[in-house]
Amino acid sequence: MLKSIKTGVLAAILVSTAIFAHAQKKITEGTVTFGVEYSLTPEQEPMAAMLPTESKIKFNGNISRMEMQQGPATITVFANVADLTSLVLIDVPVAQMQFAVKGTKADYDKEKANDPKFSEFKATGEKKKILDYNAEKYTYKDDKGGTYELWATTDIELPAGLVGRDFKDIKGTPIKFTTFNRGVKSTATLKSLVEEKAGPFTLDVPKGYEVKTMEEIMAMQGGGQ
Repeated sequence: MLKSIKTGVLAAILVSTAIFAHAQKKITEGTVTFGVEYSLTPEQEPMAAMLPTESKIKFNGNISRMEMQQGPATITVFANVADLTSLVLIDVPVAQMQFAVKGTKADYDKEKANDPKFSEFKATGEKKKILDYNAEKYTYKDDKGGTYELWATTDIELPAGLVGRDFKDIKGTPIKFTTFNRGVKSTATLKSLVEEKAGPFTLDVPKGYEVKTMEEIMAMQGGGQ
């Protein structure tokens, strides 16, 4: 029953944290949707079918919420983009299972430890529109020899850290960018941003959920625990 949940949980975390970042219109709550493309190594190819091509994140202040369906399981990731704490809820109704995994800043730092570190952000002066937003192109590098580009806009301002956390030195909100999470390379492009009521959200564990560590979740196989 839980055979595919291990990869599904990983996929949910990859997408949600990959989307974890100034400007004229400040938006404090709503829904942001990104299209996501992946550049996978041969070792990562088995998870390709599990990785969604779209990421829809609801946010209210510093807390975001993302949900995805993985087989019989619904996986919901809540994240505080200010202090880097998180809560992953796993619901498997057919098996009457409800698990909760709490994450700390130390957990986040550990997950990101081996990912490339970005630097040398440079505005190129090249501009274009992405959706209805005026964007400027930036180039940047990582500490492993890679080179990249991103597009950022100053038309909008989202909660700090929500979009492109790796790009806090950019003067604007990244709306197309390449990043890594747990070694997985992805490029996200803004598809829509809707200012609307969302939440409020909390990182408190709901009643009825069994608290487990991520190691315990990843160790689950078949119908066992």
